[in-house]
Amino acid sequence: MEKHTSHIAHEHHEHSNHSESGHDKHAGHHVADFWKRFVICSIISIPVLALSPMIQQWLRFELMFAGDKYVLAILSTFIFVYGGYPFLKGLYDEVKDKAIGMMTLIGIAITVAWAYSVAITFGLQGMDFYWEMVTLIDIMLIGHYFEMKSVMGASRSLELLIKMMPSTAHHIKDGQVHIIPVSELKIGDMVMVRPGEKVPVDGVVTEGESYVDESMLTGESKPVKKEKDSKVIGGAVNSNGSLTIKVSSTGQDSYLNKVVKLVEDAQKIKSKTQNFADRAAKILTFVALGGGVITLAVWLLLGFPFVFALERMVTVMIISCPHALGLAVPLVVAISTSISAQKGLLIRNRTAFENARLITLIIFDKTGTLTKGSHELQEVKVLSQKFDDKELLRLASGIEQHSEHYIAEGLLRKTRELNIKIPKSKNFNYLPGMGLEGSVEGKEIKVVGPNYLKEQNISLPKTTDDFTGTVVYILIDKEIAGYFTFSDQIRESSFEAIQILREAGIKNLLLTGDNEKVAKKVSDELKMDGFLANVLPHHKLEKVKELQEKGEYVAMTGDGVNDAPALAQADVGIAVGSGTDVAAETADIILVNSDPKDIANLILFGRATYNKMIQNLWWAAGYNILAIPLAAGVLYNWGFILSPAIGAVLMSLSTIVVAINAQLLKRRLT
Repeated sequence: MEKHTSHIAHEHHEHSNHSESGHDKHAGHHVADFWKRFVICSIISIPVLALSPMIQQWLRFELMFAGDKYVLAILSTFIFVYGGYPFLKGLYDEVKDKAIGMMTLIGIAITVAWAYSVAITFGLQGMDFYWEMVTLIDIMLIGHYFEMKSVMGASRSLELLIKMMPSTAHHIKDGQVHIIPVSELKIGDMVMVRPGEKVPVDGVVTEGESYVDESMLTGESKPVKKEKDSKVIGGAVNSNGSLTIKVSSTGQDSYLNKVVKLVEDAQKIKSKTQNFADRAAKILTFVALGGGVITLAVWLLLGFPFVFALERMVTVMIISCPHALGLAVPLVVAISTSISAQKGLLIRNRTAFENARLITLIIFDKTGTLTKGSHELQEVKVLSQKFDDKELLRLASGIEQHSEHYIAEGLLRKTRELNIKIPKSKNFNYLPGMGLEGSVEGKEIKVVGPNYLKEQNISLPKTTDDFTGTVVYILIDKEIAGYFTFSDQIRESSFEAIQILREAGIKNLLLTGDNEKVAKKVSDELKMDGFLANVLPHHKLEKVKELQEKGEYVAMTGDGVNDAPALAQADVGIAVGSGTDVAAETADIILVNSDPKDIANLILFGRATYNKMIQNLWWAAGYNILAIPLAAGVLYNWGFILSPAIGAVLMSLSTIVVAINAQLLKRRLT
């Protein structure tokens, strides 16, 4: 597990860096290595500064002895080789790969400074550049150290997810409990989870009852009650009771591994914003190289000493490094994907996520999203003299036992409460968007909604006209024998979610297969902008298209199964209530919980993420627009000159500003 974790950390660090070319070449250098090089080089820089004539002149002291200039050259050369190694290697790699970037700028700058200074030491007329070079390297090392810590910190939340998975499990075999590595568990194995322990794998509870903390996995703040037949997620923390779990998935198929892969994939795939930043960083690299050469030439043509012109060139190349520009987007990407994963928001399509800022209208699926989806059975209405209410329940349960729909769960709960034995059924068939059918004890049974009756031109019983819940009819041998009424409660968070969206200027529509009265009741209670009722699954796609043709930028929420075509058609597809199934292929974004407030927060978080990227890009670009002319010396006549060391400080500060601004994004989901 530790090996896998370190691999992920390294991989994330690489994806979080500035570009596919230059800067990720030094991503493999460990943070501690940069710190070590900085400390050693800083200590050796002290005698270098003390032996430099310019520093002695400024501080009005004198330190001279035989061979002092050679000692100065040797110490500076050590710093150039040891401290400058990451940058020199980066220069070599970029040139070899024909991907000129930031490391090329730094590498050329320190190499020119060192070579010119050595030439001065061995007889060339002029003033050496040693102190400027060593301070430049020191500042670049500490700047990269802080930058790498920021990037590593952005991925740390994902690393925490990975580390949450325990390495061993209490395996039950032949009535005995053995501690074995999690990697040896197979699907179908039985595992015991004691109070306070982490759940080792995804599975289903077969014995016991307890509350489980899934907050680090799904964003669900409250402990979730788990009992027989409840699903549990590997990495969740068991609290008060003991659970026996049947393993349902292991290894790469586990929930946590799917989450990690989704986040990694999202960080690898570049959005339009990131591609723009990469192109801008490459252009800036060539601007810096060209600007440095032009600066050198102009000052020489104006008759200034070579050492002065060289200093201007080096300062231009250092201060205009596209460091901040390259970091602007990837760092935001790393933070947004890893933090959102901890909150149960899984981003599959980065571009769609960033395009959340464009959403003008969102379509909410009613059942299980805006409402609790519990569907408690309220009434059994008998319309045939051949049957009573318990017999209707018994026959309907024979069909509904094959379904995982909310209606089925509510009906089966009531059947068990009344101790009605559920009969076996044959020829089961699912009728998409309409209900179920099959045969029970030789009778042809259909348990269907009003859409089926309308399609078959069967008139609805008038007694249900005023009911605003969900009505399900039971047909026995093609005759309506009765109907069941179910009530569903609106989630408390739905009110807040709709309010958040309204304040953000985003229209919202309710979509449901229920009748207009049910739809209107829920829509009016939530103060929504409208509703779409009696919509079958295959009509949802058409509804999305119609809204898009009217100029709306549509977000669609659905369960990722029946709603797949509509989710794919929507500008932003959001699969909700997926539980441990994070492989909703047609959705751009997956919400592990069905809380509608998560949907509202997701859209606002997408806006905030995009805004952070733009803020960082503007800062990085604006910094360079101002910094390059100053570094070139346009204010020389007014007595303002930037040294290479000050240029390096400003460049590092611009990077740190970008990193801090990106870290502020964390506040939007906490």
